Amino acid sequence: RCKTRPPRPGPDGGHRGCEVQRPLQHRRPSGGHTPHAGHPAPRSVVGPCEAFTCPQVSCGAFTCPQVSCGALWVFHLPPDLYDTLKPEYVAPLVGWLCHEDCPETGGLFEAAGGWYGKYRFERSTGAVCRGSLQEMVTPEAVRNSWDKITSFEGALHPTSNEEAVGLLASSLQELPEVGGGSSRGFSSGGQGGATGPLSAVGYTEEASPFTYTSRDVILYGLGVGASTRNADYLRYLYENSDNFSAVPTFALIAAQNSVFKSTFLMGGLPSWTPDLTKLLHGEQYLELHKPLVAKGGTLHTAIEVVDVLDKRSGASVVVKGTTTDDAGEAVATTQFVLFIAGEGKFGGRRSNDAVVPLAEVPDTPPEASVDYTTSVDQAALYRLSGDLNPLHIDPSFAAMGGFSTPILHGLCSLGIACRGVLEVFCGGDPASFKAIKVRFVKPVLPGQTLTTQLWRRGDRIIFRCLVKETGETCLSGGYVDLYPSGHEDVPDTKGTGDAPSKAPEADAFFRSLAVRVAAEAVDLKTPPGSVYHGPPSGVRPDVTLTLEERHLLELVSGKLNAQKAFMSGTLRVTGNIMMSQKLKELFGDRSRL
Repeated sequence: RCKTRPPRPGPDGGHRGCEVQRPLQHRRPSGGHTPHAGHPAPRSVVGPCEAFTCPQVSCGAFTCPQVSCGALWVFHLPPDLYDTLKPEYVAPLVGWLCHEDCPETGGLFEAAGGWYGKYRFERSTGAVCRGSLQEMVTPEAVRNSWDKITSFEGALHPTSNEEAVGLLASSLQELPEVGGGSSRGFSSGGQGGATGPLSAVGYTEEASPFTYTSRDVILYGLGVGASTRNADYLRYLYENSDNFSAVPTFALIAAQNSVFKSTFLMGGLPSWTPDLTKLLHGEQYLELHKPLVAKGGTLHTAIEVVDVLDKRSGASVVVKGTTTDDAGEAVATTQFVLFIAGEGKFGGRRSNDAVVPLAEVPDTPPEASVDYTTSVDQAALYRLSGDLNPLHIDPSFAAMGGFSTPILHGLCSLGIACRGVLEVFCGGDPASFKAIKVRFVKPVLPGQTLTTQLWRRGDRIIFRCLVKETGETCLSGGYVDLYPSGHEDVPDTKGTGDAPSKAPEADAFFRSLAVRVAAEAVDLKTPPGSVYHGPPSGVRPDVTLTLEERHLLELVSGKLNAQKAFMSGTLRVTGNIMMSQKLKELFGDRSRL
């Protein structure tokens, strides 16, 4: 504001009278302010200024009153120095911070007159002012620890909110329960006194519960592409369906809940705090030991850091998850490979046989492929299953990661690929699922189309996913292992040795058909039609269907979709393929075994 300066003594001891601010001709008033009579219009000056970046805002600038730079500074600074305190000397710093090549984020800077400097945060080691997790803190306890709270000896300099939270967690992790003295349920790793990333090896955390309902199962199904457009949509989307099931990869939600909320990732290791802003999901493995209860339940996942691999450009953290139910029975085993950029060159080994290997994609054309066009809201829907990372919903946060728009969750793409495998090779039956492994290569944008290419090698389906619009691979080295046909919940995979062979199970179908029509041959071609025992006579077959016994049983029981079986090569048809439509009458509900 323009104000009249109070009178002050002159050289002769009298008063110099009222003085006014010197007008700055290079700045013009921005509004319609009316100046006082006899005084010039007010002028605004932006002087020493700080520019800053933070995880929520890519870059910005603000004025700071550390050096008050109003027009009255004309009387305290030399004119040449005063003239350097203008925004033209701040703008270059802001411009660089806004540039895509600038690696800086989360910093605090000061700029003035062509001089630039960076600030850093400093935090004392502090003190815990309570004796247990349930004990309340009193002012007296704070007073008694005040010297330690305010001492900057051995001070720390956190560079991000994540690191600050990690330091706090490490300070609180040893607090005992009330009356107990037990720890928080985790060990801090660091075998052999290792520091840095290697201090995480051997870290364990007790199982944490994850309770879900049929609503969560349905929401996950929608998140990975289940739709009422599918013929068997009731399986994944209707809780009262006779065959209501969870998509097998739903088990990853329980494991992910434990891994990404673990004290370890939140900075629970005194000698190493992973920078979550540089964390990428590298690979994923899941093996189911028993079917998931779709109606709901509680799962418990304990985690262990198996190893931290030195990839030079970063650290790959291998985390094993063991998921059990309330009865303590094993439900699933998972392995997360998390890559943290910039944490390499710490002297660790490059590989470990404990990492579940990927599959080699055949160099032959795929035996089948499935296209799925994701919705522009796919990420917004999938995140409701528990992965609330703003990278998948907030454009500003995505821009910090170098993406023009929020990206799709990698585990969402994995779930979509898994559904594609089950639809093509298992008639959509999730009970056939045993395990899945995949590497995340490139991101997918909501609205893009995923093309899943498939190769069958026995009970293993090898796959990779491409973004149809760009042709780039987004999932590689993937495979789904299937249980052999006719398995129980936990199949016995051991061979039967010299056990006597039994009659083909398909005989039951043909015997049932013979009883139902009192014949072995049904002539629906020659008017008026006939039925009789023995092979067809006087006619040649118009169409012949060839398939394995187990697939025949799945076909006649409604578990295998004939069209998908034909497209995948499971069912071979020779002759007039349209004639096969007449079999629908025999394969209807009344003839199901």
